[in-house]
Amino acid sequence: MTPGSADRELRAEVEHFLFEEAELLDSWRLNEWVELFTRTPSATCRRLTIRTETPRKACFLVADDLPRLRSRVRQLTGGPPGRKIHAHRRAASSTNVRVTSADGATVRATANFLVHRCRMERISTFAANTSTSSFRHNGSFKIASARWILAQDTLAYRER
Repeated sequence: MTPGSADRELRAEVEHFLFEEAELLDSWRLNEWVELFTRTPSATCRRLTIRTETPRKACFLVADDLPRLRSRVRQLTGGPPGRKIHAHRRAASSTNVRVTSADGATVRATANFLVHRCRMERISTFAANTSTSSFRHNGSFKIASARWILAQDTLAYRER
């Protein structure tokens, strides 16, 4: 399958999967969310980058393998007493979902995300482009890798 020629059914499946992933994050169901990732411990599962003029100067904010991702989820959802991070309100939307390639069970897709987060009376908005590599697993997908590139050059809070 060549980029841009993905059939509508596959695109709809991928889009649905990305919506379901966002719903798990929005509803703070992080233990379920982390199960969407493959169990390949040596691969970088998730990477968050701030876009720069030159890719070599990109600032990686997060580059997690699965064990590190699970550790983050434990910290956010329980961890030792007094160290639990309280959930924040979040709403994400996904647009421009495109299947860029499909080879057997492996599917690669790109999308744009907009995330609104409310925490401690502050509202933050984050825009990002994402590319995800996943494979079919039991009627759905498992994420092999995901890369989010923030479409902004700062993470500073803006009060509204």
